[in-house]
Amino acid sequence: MYKINDYVVYGSTGSCEIVDIVMEKDISNNDTEYYVLQPAYDNNITIKTPVNNPKVLMRPIMTKEDVLSLIATMPELEPILASDDRHKNESYKAALKTGQSEEWVKIIKALYIEQQQRLEVGKKLAKADDDIMKAAEKNLHEEFALALNISPDEVHPYILAHVH
Repeated sequence: MYKINDYVVYGSTGSCEIVDIVMEKDISNNDTEYYVLQPAYDNNITIKTPVNNPKVLMRPIMTKEDVLSLIATMPELEPILASDDRHKNESYKAALKTGQSEEWVKIIKALYIEQQQRLEVGKKLAKADDDIMKAAEKNLHEEFALALNISPDEVHPYILAHVH
């Protein structure tokens, strides 16, 4: 069980702080314990989820050592590849929902490669792909920022400086 002030990755929402743990009646009028989550970089929303909710992935954010280890393996990580656009989009969405940083890196790598190929012929990334890439980058950068104690804007330059 997590504690107040712990940081977690909550589904596809990304990095959140547990700001409270409350006991309330659920829809069946049973007493249920809830985590009250605040997205780490968005103070405008609060999320309440049952402590024992098996439907939503929730995990602790990575440690600084985990982040440095993932950065070191980034060059070897294979991007997510799919045979056609429909399967590609489904693969990206499924990988995004895993809440796993390594999967976010694979999405970003795949879409970065595609973005570069499209730029060479004067085209932009499809909107759906651009949205997925932005979501994966947001989640990855926010988690890395918390683990490294830097701002999300500093994460990309940090990664570039540490990838060999």
